[in-house]
Amino acid sequence: MTDRPWLSSYPPGVPADIDPAQYASLVALMDESFRKYADRSAYSFMGKLVSYGEVDRASQSFAGYLQGLGLAKGDRVAVMMPNCPQYPIAVAAILRAGLILVNVNPLYTARELEHQLKDSGAKAIVIMENFANTLQKCIANSMVKHVVLASMGDRLGMLKGAIVNYVVRHVKKLVPAFSLPGAVRFNDALSQGRRRGLQAPSIAADDVAVLQYTGGTTGVSKGAVLLHRNVIANVLQSEAWNAPVMQRVPQGEQPTSVCALPLYHIFAFTVGMMLSMRTGGLLILIPNPRDLAATLKDLSKHRIHSFPAVNTLFNGLANHPDFNTVDWRHLKISVGGGMAVQSAVAKLWLDKTGCPICEGYGLSETSPSATCNPTTSQEYTGTIGVPLPSTDITLLDDAGHPVPLGQVGEIALRGPQVMAGYWQRPDETAKVMTEDGWFKTGDLGVMDARGYTKIVDRKKDMVLVSGFNVYPNEVEDVVATLPGVLECAVVGVPDDKTGEAVKLVIVKKDPALTEEQVRSFCHDNLTGYKRPKVIEFRTDLPKTPVGKILRRELRDARK
Repeated sequence: MTDRPWLSSYPPGVPADIDPAQYASLVALMDESFRKYADRSAYSFMGKLVSYGEVDRASQSFAGYLQGLGLAKGDRVAVMMPNCPQYPIAVAAILRAGLILVNVNPLYTARELEHQLKDSGAKAIVIMENFANTLQKCIANSMVKHVVLASMGDRLGMLKGAIVNYVVRHVKKLVPAFSLPGAVRFNDALSQGRRRGLQAPSIAADDVAVLQYTGGTTGVSKGAVLLHRNVIANVLQSEAWNAPVMQRVPQGEQPTSVCALPLYHIFAFTVGMMLSMRTGGLLILIPNPRDLAATLKDLSKHRIHSFPAVNTLFNGLANHPDFNTVDWRHLKISVGGGMAVQSAVAKLWLDKTGCPICEGYGLSETSPSATCNPTTSQEYTGTIGVPLPSTDITLLDDAGHPVPLGQVGEIALRGPQVMAGYWQRPDETAKVMTEDGWFKTGDLGVMDARGYTKIVDRKKDMVLVSGFNVYPNEVEDVVATLPGVLECAVVGVPDDKTGEAVKLVIVKKDPALTEEQVRSFCHDNLTGYKRPKVIEFRTDLPKTPVGKILRRELRDARK
């Protein structure tokens, strides 16, 4: 699609294209921010502020340490930590040393961690001690030769750090016993690297910056190869897209963003950490967003302008009794990604904050942001919006041909943020990348004449009832508006008569909600074949650490 009909929907001042070539590498972007904002606070963590200058100096030292291990340009270094200041320090160090970052989910089992370490060929890992026991179980089967151990209190100062570490280790007992001979403590590594210094390598835009592993929902977990220019492009695209509302932050006030999503996830990595660095912002690091009370307590101390999150987090916070302890009046943008934002959640958030959730869409393979609703819109559109600057979208049929407007097709994306391919998997790359640069997402969507796309579902999540397509997102969106429903999810289950049937799983907000009420509501709002045949009530839904509902686990339960 070359006419780009969506450009007419762009707010004034948002360019049709960005220039990712303005930085030679992510290192150049970071170096510029370190120079410009040296005295500003870059991160807030457990009440402690960390300056850009401190991150600059610490990452230079850590980069020197990594080089001193004999790691050469292009070697992979895994990082397995929750949101904490050591994360951005480690990331900046790895990139400055010309190495490749491998983002690792800290909640991985030993089996999952082993796969990722072996697949990436990582030679070193920076890991929070809380998860060292997991590494111990699989390190012998990997190429990892160097382990750097972080602890929660590393960057909090001697007294507070010691107290935090004592509580984490001995009161909350969050550090299972482990044995990793030869492991070096994070602060010791910085001291060694400071003495050695950094020999800055030459880094190009086409060098690999990050291996971002997909969740494995389509089979084995694969590493999306993100080049320096891919991430640069997405940072600049996101900045341009947010500009119409972020320009309303008063002159002289530091833009402040919430990082409640984990930094190992590409959404938080790019739209949280890297974008905040580019704009000289303050990023509030939330180590455990599932602790809603602690999260709100932390946020109550700040004036917040930007809040990227997923539907489940917006919903959980908005329904929490402490929600109004936070001053939401300064919030300029709430970006919803990672999963569909439900209309009931969007309405509740707007009612409570006055700031609409601006739903976007992206994947690990697109660094991640590809489309978004205009940040100036005041209404919930139920769509993923329009492509960001320099991004094209098309919808394809099963033969790979574009479908007419208004028809369902597989969403395909093209732009400077699209990955180079999957790490050492040309066969898997060939399945999703076309010769002319389109990335096929596996998501089904429909586009209107203005270029707005609505996701109807993932190909594999679609439920086929007697030959009729049922899209779980649609049913979930309807049921979520029923008073008494906190969360819900829809999957297909085998059925003798119809092939598949719709199963609905609900977490109640109102304990008095009955199955009969749900069935009556679905009868009034959904056509026959879309109505759930099986209804189950649960106390919670299985989710990824990012907050995505795991439909696969509900499907496998087959209850």
